[in-house]
Amino acid sequence: MLKLEVCCYGVDCALAAQTAGADRVELCSAPSEGGLTPSAGSLMQAREMLTLPVHPLVRPRGGDFCFSDNEFRQIKSDIAYIRELGFPGVVTGILDVDGHIDIGRMKQLMTLCEGMAVTFHRAFDLCHSPLTALQQLTDLGVARILTSGQQQSAESGLPLLRELNQQTRGPIIMAGAGVRMSNLHKFVEAGLSELHSSASQRIASAMRYRKAGVSMTSVAETDEFSRACVDGDMVEAMKASLALRSPASAV
Repeated sequence: MLKLEVCCYGVDCALAAQTAGADRVELCSAPSEGGLTPSAGSLMQAREMLTLPVHPLVRPRGGDFCFSDNEFRQIKSDIAYIRELGFPGVVTGILDVDGHIDIGRMKQLMTLCEGMAVTFHRAFDLCHSPLTALQQLTDLGVARILTSGQQQSAESGLPLLRELNQQTRGPIIMAGAGVRMSNLHKFVEAGLSELHSSASQRIASAMRYRKAGVSMTSVAETDEFSRACVDGDMVEAMKASLALRSPASAV
């Protein structure tokens, strides 16, 4: 069965994804950083309000995936809390200074994650040797790998995505980064069974008073009175398209 995971930057977005029929949610914060660990409040609300599988992202900061000792301790603490709350899965990943999977640290995380499905996130797209990394992650027992095929977009990375999918003997290869309704069929035709998309739209702030000329980021042109949120209609459309392309629908 073809599955759609929706990247959600908050519980309201996750609720919209759930209502629209998403198969799973990756819960994050900080979209401008490419996704960071959600807050304790978001995690607690997600457990209380959502019924579909939710896999929180554990990433302490933006940038690369080679973490300091303090950052690694933070990752372990966040995973322990996520496991305590009863989430079925978690999304994380660590590289060493040479761009290889940090086997020693990942073994520690896999032990902490016992009983949860582990997705190795797009740290994979910055690793030195993707086919070697695939074997290492297989040996570690990772459930899936979220990847753009080491390109800026998953559509550009289709050749590697196809190769990884053909070679994997363990982790599900899940395409992410620029997966949308217009190119969804290309990933299905490449043999991928799981897709990851933000399926988002910009929504306007409810504020009537809007202070001009002040930005909350270092980018002065940032619009503080709109934000990205899941587009439920888009999720529904993508799920409908996947249902039509599912092998079961062809029987």
